[in-house]
Amino acid sequence: MDAGLLAPGRAGSRAEAATGDTAFLRAMLDAQAALTRAQAALGLAPGEAARAVGAACDAARPDARDLALRARDGGNPVIPLVAALTAALPAAYAPYVHRGATSQDILDTAAMLVAVRTLEPVLADLDRTERALARLAAEHRDTVMPGRTLTQHAVPTTFGLKAAGWRSLVLDARDRLRAVRATLPVQLGGAAGTLAAFAAYGQETGHGTDRAMDGGTAGGTDGGRPRDAAAALRLPAAFAAELGLVEPALPWHTLRTPVADLATALAFTAAALGKPAADVLTLSRTEIGELSEGAGGGSSAMPHKANPVRATLITAAARRAPALAATLLGSLTAEDERPAGAWHAEWEPLRDLLRLAGGAARDAAELAEGIRVHADVMRAHLYLTDGLIVSERLSAVLAPLVGRARAQALLTEAARRTRTGSTTLAAVLTAVLADEPALAGLDLGGLTDPTRYTGSAGPLTDRALERR
Repeated sequence: MDAGLLAPGRAGSRAEAATGDTAFLRAMLDAQAALTRAQAALGLAPGEAARAVGAACDAARPDARDLALRARDGGNPVIPLVAALTAALPAAYAPYVHRGATSQDILDTAAMLVAVRTLEPVLADLDRTERALARLAAEHRDTVMPGRTLTQHAVPTTFGLKAAGWRSLVLDARDRLRAVRATLPVQLGGAAGTLAAFAAYGQETGHGTDRAMDGGTAGGTDGGRPRDAAAALRLPAAFAAELGLVEPALPWHTLRTPVADLATALAFTAAALGKPAADVLTLSRTEIGELSEGAGGGSSAMPHKANPVRATLITAAARRAPALAATLLGSLTAEDERPAGAWHAEWEPLRDLLRLAGGAARDAAELAEGIRVHADVMRAHLYLTDGLIVSERLSAVLAPLVGRARAQALLTEAARRTRTGSTTLAAVLTAVLADEPALAGLDLGGLTDPTRYTGSAGPLTDRALERR
């Protein structure tokens, strides 16, 4: 029902497909099947039941809208999904669907599966982005442009250093997402996080013919309790191995570190990509024109326009992400062994964050690969202040020769004359400094050349590009 009409930033992205209702349903079904397989592997369920449940999960094609409406009765979609799976199985195997688990076990595990599956294309797009930015930084290592602070010209910099900085943020985002992906766990605890039901149901299996049928043995002389409790304790690891997720140290029904870590990494990613997008929006303004998108978007009313659409959509994602992360961080404050409302509040913001980060990464790759650098415009803008952009350099040169106070006074007067006249700082300084014998012979032309005052921009760019 949500075709992405109001979400062009994620429409058509791989992240959108990986987070849709169908994807979440598939993840829940995968979790259900994996749980029964893990139970069978530990002798807590018969192998035939695991195969039957797995086949039913593979074949299931539940109607998402129907499940959504039915979920209103119990507050989550796992309950009607389990009912549908149970009804689809032969009577002998139906009891093994969801056996011992609680709804949060399945939905949390499904959310982690969806996250892992979504992060793959996100990380791939971040790799594309950093490679494109690395090329830009190397190509424009020595392309001089005005540095701007508080919206005004400050001192010269290079576009190579700017692109290297963008790349650094992309790599920071990549590293955080990789780290989070490597820690995403299954959820398994049962009703109150004690694993009690898995051991209790295991006793039934241990005393019947099912365990013997799978080559297992029944419990010990005390009715199988120690053996089955140990098997239940090993169940989260077996469950995690089935799904390629991590075994948690404890059930995390109200210990929401995995979600909080994922939320902050995703929000950081959107914000990190927002920095180059913000710069592109500024530098591609008509009156600046130092950059432009490779394929700008059109306007419904103004045929001449080529809007920086990729940068616009990335910026929109960066503006939305922090509030979504705040909601997920707020769910850390959860009461009891399973919360009412705090858990439920996570589902939509988490999906939105995955989609925002995924769409932004897709758009960032396209932006970086297509961006056009107008080096001639950058160079021309260096001279908009008639040399004042290098006043810092002149201050550093003059102060040791005439003292800081005198140097400040001379440059203040020279700057005033430059701003109010139709001349350059070099020309004004020639006149101002004529009565300063200590400054005779200074190469004012060279000192006021902005292309010769980029400091360590080149070596810093080289250093940044060494990072992999």
